[in-house]
Amino acid sequence: MGRRALAVSLVALLAACSSLPSVEKMNPLNWFSPPAGPKPAELPVLTNPQAVRVLWSVPVGSSEKFVLTPVQFGERVFAAARDGSVTSVAVASGKQQWRVSVGTKLSGGVGTDGQLVVVASDEGDVFALNAETGKTLWRARVSSEVLAAPKIGEGLVLVRSADSRIFAFGADDGKRRWFYQRAAATLIVRSPVGITLGPGVAYAGFSGGKLVAINLASGSLRWEATVALPKGTTELERVTDLVGEPALLGREVCAAAFQGRVACYDGQNGNQIWAREMSTLTGVAFDERYAFVSDDKGAVHALDRSSGRSIWKQDRLANRQLTLPLPLGTEVAVGDLQGYVHFLARESGAFVARAATDGSAIRAAPIRLPDGFLVQTQNGGLYALNLN
Repeated sequence: MGRRALAVSLVALLAACSSLPSVEKMNPLNWFSPPAGPKPAELPVLTNPQAVRVLWSVPVGSSEKFVLTPVQFGERVFAAARDGSVTSVAVASGKQQWRVSVGTKLSGGVGTDGQLVVVASDEGDVFALNAETGKTLWRARVSSEVLAAPKIGEGLVLVRSADSRIFAFGADDGKRRWFYQRAAATLIVRSPVGITLGPGVAYAGFSGGKLVAINLASGSLRWEATVALPKGTTELERVTDLVGEPALLGREVCAAAFQGRVACYDGQNGNQIWAREMSTLTGVAFDERYAFVSDDKGAVHALDRSSGRSIWKQDRLANRQLTLPLPLGTEVAVGDLQGYVHFLARESGAFVARAATDGSAIRAAPIRLPDGFLVQTQNGGLYALNLN
């Protein structure tokens, strides 16, 4: 595909903005509602697939064009809908425990620490709810729309706004403790770029291929690393935004960039461990042995976690707009634009099973449950699945 054709196909993936001072200045076209493009690959025929069990399913409300990631903590799952509703269901049964409306449309996923449930809107409103009852405890504002799930830790609620700022609020009172800001590029990928918390530190990605470690106590910068450098001559060709959430396991933190690289670093000092050329819109996930990436063409990759060396590549899901892969022990799960969940063998990438949901896109990354995993569809279906 030529560069001009690429630019056309990415019209709905990228949003032009001038220093992003407010959400109103953002072009609403984005990768949440991609344009018509290459036809998705036909589903491969599976021979003797493993059985997939639906543990439970509940409707929680449509996410429309946004990626509203659910979250699990203890015995509860919390999910949000675009219409402003937030729902708590029991992990074991899917039984609804409470459902409330915050009174405004939501645009990001859900964050929780088991005591607070935090959601946010595309107007910059942040709501902290009581996890037991759903009652609103406090409300705050950030400078622009919120596309990623807030994070809670060490007495703070961290909210990433689309104008390249991170706000830290006190979990007890909602008062702002600090904020961190970076200059945004002229052209960005408008996607749910999140935050990952480690002991005393927050890891976050930004435009220009930058990964930063921020001191949780003060909001000061600990270190900065360049995951990917802009290439090409046009603004579109030079977009190298970090996407998804940084992946953290022990001292190792990994991040991925659109039109850039996947790279892993020492979380203490930012020293690079390895890097691999690859473009993705969903980030990187890993287990004890491998890193897993869905690239922007629809291939799933397994990389050696210690070196970045390619272990396998599964390319029979081309143009199916895959989610971030979820490692499940001996299998890896990934959702697609038609609501299918595909299961690949961890060691080879071979197909082992497939499950259908409600036919609408799965945009949010699947999340682990004590017995299986969870996906939320664009039409609002929340499905707890288990591979037998």
